[in-house]
Amino acid sequence: MIKIVIDSTSYLPPDIIEKYDVSVVPLKVQFGDESYDETAINNADFYHRLTENKKIFPMTASPSVGEFLVAYQKIFARHPDAEILVMTISSGISSTCNSAEVAARQMPTAKITVFNSLSTVMGLGLMTITAAEMDLIGRPIGAILNRMEQMRRETAIVLTVDTLEYLKRGGRIGTAAAFLGTLLNTKPIIGVINGKLEAVDRVRTRRKAIQRLFAEFEQKFPDPAQPIQMGIMHILAESDMETLLDSMKAKFNITRFYTANLGPVIGTHLGPGAIGIGCCPAYPL
Repeated sequence: MIKIVIDSTSYLPPDIIEKYDVSVVPLKVQFGDESYDETAINNADFYHRLTENKKIFPMTASPSVGEFLVAYQKIFARHPDAEILVMTISSGISSTCNSAEVAARQMPTAKITVFNSLSTVMGLGLMTITAAEMDLIGRPIGAILNRMEQMRRETAIVLTVDTLEYLKRGGRIGTAAAFLGTLLNTKPIIGVINGKLEAVDRVRTRRKAIQRLFAEFEQKFPDPAQPIQMGIMHILAESDMETLLDSMKAKFNITRFYTANLGPVIGTHLGPGAIGIGCCPAYPL
């Protein structure tokens, strides 16, 4: 039996978490002296505070080693013979993976594998669902890890934000900082590349930005019959998300998809209005 542990940045819907009995270790967000697990904060309240409070910018933090250790211990208490697969946000974005690895080393006799997704949100979420479904049909850990490595190579994530303000203030802009001067009056297209947020392109308007996201996957998946799995994320941009989802469904052979309302940790760095897509090929389990 394989039990899956993930961090909270996949933003998988609660019904999926429950269906596959996935354990979630939350990242944290801190407003001034107040610190919260991001899963305990109402998204709407958080984004209202983020946009209204110009004096205090929230800080984000990875889970502690102890929090991962508690998650592992809880699983083994219920399933002594289990094997744990931990999948985390990219180590290029967060130190979460390191915390998970250190905790695993503190249980040297336990079967715990930590997998650095080099991704987040939809990439991490699609990996989680795939791994859980492979476990349900009895696939061994080796086969699951091979598939995760394949998905890590082949998953593409692109997104756009309304403003670079939040990426700049949160320090997650990466090499995109070089584009700041020219991006201020345009809509940036950002990708998760080699596990980091990088600038991909820039366009003039919100409408063109969304079209550019769609075009990215037309180029990546030129055969409309190829099965793909997909996730769409957004922050207070549900109408744009629905429009983009309809366009994707009409064009591509989507065998699995989910939508995510981004929570405070990723949302702190992207800001309201962010929207993005994650896709990868869908192969037989």
